[in-house]
Amino acid sequence: MNKLMKKETFNKLISVICTLGVLTCISGCGTASETVTSTGMVKVGSMNVETDPGYTDISPRETVMESFISDDGLCRIDKYKSYYDVTLDYDKGTPSEVGEAYARTLLKAVPDYEEIFEPYLYENIRGLFNGREINYDALEKRIMTLEASIREEYRNEIEGFAYAMAAGAEGYCEDGKLSYIEAITMQMIPDALRPTACSALTVGGSITETGERISLRNLEWYLGSSEQMTQIHSVAHLIKGDKTITSIGVLGLLDMITAINDNGVFIGILDVGTVNEMPFVYEGKKCYTYEIRYALETFDNARDAAEFLNKESGAFTWCHNLLVTDETDAFCCENPTSEAVEAGRAIAVIRTCDSELMEGITWDTPDALCIVNTYATAGNQDGFTGQLGEINRFVKYNNYVKEAGIFSVADMKGIMAHEIVDQYEVPNVHNSGTVHTVIVDYATGDIHVAFTAGRCADDIPEYILVGNYGET
Repeated sequence: MNKLMKKETFNKLISVICTLGVLTCISGCGTASETVTSTGMVKVGSMNVETDPGYTDISPRETVMESFISDDGLCRIDKYKSYYDVTLDYDKGTPSEVGEAYARTLLKAVPDYEEIFEPYLYENIRGLFNGREINYDALEKRIMTLEASIREEYRNEIEGFAYAMAAGAEGYCEDGKLSYIEAITMQMIPDALRPTACSALTVGGSITETGERISLRNLEWYLGSSEQMTQIHSVAHLIKGDKTITSIGVLGLLDMITAINDNGVFIGILDVGTVNEMPFVYEGKKCYTYEIRYALETFDNARDAAEFLNKESGAFTWCHNLLVTDETDAFCCENPTSEAVEAGRAIAVIRTCDSELMEGITWDTPDALCIVNTYATAGNQDGFTGQLGEINRFVKYNNYVKEAGIFSVADMKGIMAHEIVDQYEVPNVHNSGTVHTVIVDYATGDIHVAFTAGRCADDIPEYILVGNYGET
């Protein structure tokens, strides 16, 4: 569940959304005759944004403020007002050389990068140990075991980056610098430490003005105690032969959180926990964020990418959902770990707009697929029951889509402009954990992004155009 809901004010949800009744609980395997209903939700007027956002289908481009290019031409970083635009050219050097060039160019573009990122890394490490004394030997074993599972070319790139970033520094030490092991660890936060929450929505051509798909992905992540992540937004273009991947994420990170290739295969990660929780297993596992990168390099359509990633799900470290779309199809990979499957708690399945949902969950609009931080397919692990954050967001998305009817890009932007962000009384679709919102318009290929700046996202986020997936 979103960490925002763990705040003290979470308890107020019970009185605010009292009409969202729990009829009965479902078992961890997701099978039961009755569940939470999605009816009877009371609109909390004071939590709604009443201002018309005034969106159009067009988003402005920002102007380059400064550029930094590595001597070997492997890396270019353009600094914009809201983000850093990174180009990595794998045709001109080895993965290790690209990694080194990225680290060195990054430090030129952001001289205080280590002072920004290292505290954030340790905040995530402390979160992993949840108040217990940090066992750095155990942490390093986890990191190095998982790093060894990453495909060789990506591993070489990570190690090249870490080598150049560390400049000889070793070991875990909070000193405002990134050592070699710290620079390795930062590349595996979603796989080894864990993210927070997200949501996604994709609507097919039958309910869009252009007749082409529009996909949205809202990333909710720990921003850092000083909102560090909002200072280093990035859009990275990974060029390899005739294939380009555009990754929207965090400067310096090589994994895939939100990304699209030049065939329009768009993938976003969404965390899913296990009911009653299960021990974390990393030995013999893979890093799913790097398998996503492989899928984007390999497949030219969403179906093949989704089938590959769903088939691999048992080998990943965490249960999760994946939004996978292209101009034709839309899928949610409901990816449980092998341990969750063997315990009878979950199944690996690809959900579509036509899939049967678990009992008690209602979705009213055909050709539209919504994803939150739980599985939703009938017979899968139920993460809705008792979790008002998941219920509320799913119900709100359902209502927003019905209200929009036929979608434009402007309408999709408006999905994130319904609610006051800076509050913890009710769980929002667009909340204070939002890092970025990405909209892909398959009619034009345009990629629209709203980056959070400062303490939390704006009630009415401002979108900019960061590129076009069909352009290299």
